[in-house]
Amino acid sequence: MGLGFGLLSAQLRPGETDWAATYDETVRVAVEAEALGFSSVWTTEHHFVDDGYLPSLLVLSAALAASTSTIGIGTGILLAPLHHPLRLAEDAATVQLLSHGRLTLGLGIGWSRTEYDAFGSDFRRRGKAMGEMLDILPAAWSGAPFRHQGDVYDLPEVAVRPTPSTRIPIVLGGGAEAAIRRAARQADGIFSNAPAAQLVEQVAWVRDELERNDRDPATFRVLHYSVLLPGASENDAIDRYAEHLWAMMWKYSDMETSATRPGPPPSPPALAPDGRDQLFARSTFAGTPQQIVDGLNALRDRAGVPIEFVTRSYFPTLSLDDQVDLMEQLATGVAPHV
Repeated sequence: MGLGFGLLSAQLRPGETDWAATYDETVRVAVEAEALGFSSVWTTEHHFVDDGYLPSLLVLSAALAASTSTIGIGTGILLAPLHHPLRLAEDAATVQLLSHGRLTLGLGIGWSRTEYDAFGSDFRRRGKAMGEMLDILPAAWSGAPFRHQGDVYDLPEVAVRPTPSTRIPIVLGGGAEAAIRRAARQADGIFSNAPAAQLVEQVAWVRDELERNDRDPATFRVLHYSVLLPGASENDAIDRYAEHLWAMMWKYSDMETSATRPGPPPSPPALAPDGRDQLFARSTFAGTPQQIVDGLNALRDRAGVPIEFVTRSYFPTLSLDDQVDLMEQLATGVAPHV
């Protein structure tokens, strides 16, 4: 099935201020991913973060489409209720045309009240908004005039253009049962980073909901993303990348605070001596390429369904050379075997 690469977030390194260089480097990473044979490249969305955590996924996706020719382009994930559904339909159709059918639209509802308040979206109704969005988007991409009247969106009769030349698959992020069942009813797959036991539970929800809605399980995609850290051994991989994984994870706790903080992004606080175990508590595989392959294949076997893997091994604090070196290790030692 190959191995996808991401999640591209175009974040400044601590103390940096050159946004243009950051975006140039982000596009370069995607170009390298295609050259190395990764099957897809994935972006991720947040807003108002002081390091510029990527807010405009479909804009960047259009740039990636223009800079590459074969690699799949996925949003993992785009925070759908923060976007007007007709505008989202237009932008996604445009990227699908520019990429000649390479877009997978990953959607989620997010967790930050700061983002919802700033955009004037109702945080309490974000799940309902997502449900309506999943009805609106296919109708919009049909090219035929349609109207939508719902609890969240009341849209006049219009025909959305341009029309995508090929169908745009939608996968949903999120780990709650409601989100997983919504995906099984209304979408084409899930985009999950759940640990093994939780993933097995999610697959059970998917199977149950697909059966309830008379949907063919063979047409439903299960995508799983996890941090993959290659090295000469597990300890070597952890020693090499722990500070970069910590910087990535810490930033989530700092996001809402940073929304009103001036100046360039600061460095994260030092990782506590006992903090390494927490870094590897979720979906992280560290070690030799063979150890990583064994771990991913064991996860697939335990889930009992075909899984498309994506590595979350883009670290903004790495230099470009070190990032490409990490990618090369995964492309040669892991991707051909999963």
